[in-house]
Amino acid sequence: MRLILLSGGSGKRLWPLSNDARSKQFLKILRNPDGQMESMLQRVWRQLNNVGLAQNTLFATSAKQVDMITSQIGPEASIIIEPERRDTFPAIALSATYLYSVLGANLDETIVVLPVDPYVDDRFFENLKQLNLLLNQSSANLALIGVKPTYPSSKYGYIVPEAVKGTEEYRTVKSFREKPVEAEAERLIEVEQALWNCGVFAFKLDYLITRLYEQGISLQYEELVKQYHRLKKTSFDYEVVEKCDEIIMLPYDGYWKDLGTWNTLTEEMAVSQIGKSVMSDDSNNTHIINELHIPITVLGLSDVVVAASPDGILVSDKSASTRLKELMVFEQRPMYEEYQWGSSKVLDYIQQENKETMTSRISMIAGKQRSIEVHFQRTELWSIISGKGEIYLDGKTIPVEAGSVCQIPPRSKHGLKAITDLEMIEIQMGGLLQQGDVVEFSYSWGETAV
Repeated sequence: MRLILLSGGSGKRLWPLSNDARSKQFLKILRNPDGQMESMLQRVWRQLNNVGLAQNTLFATSAKQVDMITSQIGPEASIIIEPERRDTFPAIALSATYLYSVLGANLDETIVVLPVDPYVDDRFFENLKQLNLLLNQSSANLALIGVKPTYPSSKYGYIVPEAVKGTEEYRTVKSFREKPVEAEAERLIEVEQALWNCGVFAFKLDYLITRLYEQGISLQYEELVKQYHRLKKTSFDYEVVEKCDEIIMLPYDGYWKDLGTWNTLTEEMAVSQIGKSVMSDDSNNTHIINELHIPITVLGLSDVVVAASPDGILVSDKSASTRLKELMVFEQRPMYEEYQWGSSKVLDYIQQENKETMTSRISMIAGKQRSIEVHFQRTELWSIISGKGEIYLDGKTIPVEAGSVCQIPPRSKHGLKAITDLEMIEIQMGGLLQQGDVVEFSYSWGETAV
């Protein structure tokens, strides 16, 4: 059995901590058993290790999230990179062709697909193993997990089962209801014993590979990467699940929660304040998450979430936080990003006519290096605040430490390696401060970049 974890998200529902580069699964605001802060991604990975499934797990994600996953999980994370975002069906199709044509997985192998960020206990992941047994025992093409609802919610989809026929181990799926109004959700639960659809799909690899073949989709991973932009932009639910007539469901009555809004996320936070902040005693059920260096003070406000990051500041009644995505009409570049080598936080950004200036604080991990690259439209100024490192500049290696300053002219090949943990201020000045203005080079530190 192999697992595919889908890692996506636009970063709008948990703004300003989340953005296009740092979706909700990467926010380190939960606490692990050792008392350290961890993200939803790290929590799930820890749980998969607990039940012995991590070694058979692949991540399907965009190029923007690769560094975040590697930074939080480590080099053992196996990642399939989607050339562009095209919903869950293309992502799962690409993953299936990778398993089939690159890893040589047996067509009879069970594939389980799930979101990267479910908030569950370990028993949920133990149940994933049962999906493999149920597919082998039944004639079903798909197996799902249905969560026993704790209340009639309009936020989730519902799986309606057929009447029980001799066994309680699994149920045959009758139909689906997508986010019904609360009154209809209550009827589905009480009358039809409907369960929440938690987005888990299990199938034999042969089933999906056959479907792709019938649709004329390439079964060779490298070829499908080239053709990815032609795939229909649609969900796996719509393209596969709703068109399948032999589906079973494994009921699950344990803990399951979607931490997709500030209201639900703060319910699971172990502390009420993260970062530099002060809160009065009469501020009940209020949470502060502050990633800025300036303090936040809250007086006499209850049932409120205050979140601050380089991307912005949010002050919201918790019950109203579900409407956040509706108000996120403005677009801006991510102001905080994590990489395999460390992190970058934008301190100041100025745009004047055809000129842009951006000042960032760069934090690098000892022994890590940034890629060798060239910019064509901008000049960079690096000022080392602390630590020691080496700058590569047009074929020369220059040792740097606290107080060192280096100017990077346009069209110069440059890179940076941290000997110890290193902090620096980076000022970028030019007419095009974006990812398109960069060419990266293959390079091992100490060689000549070509």
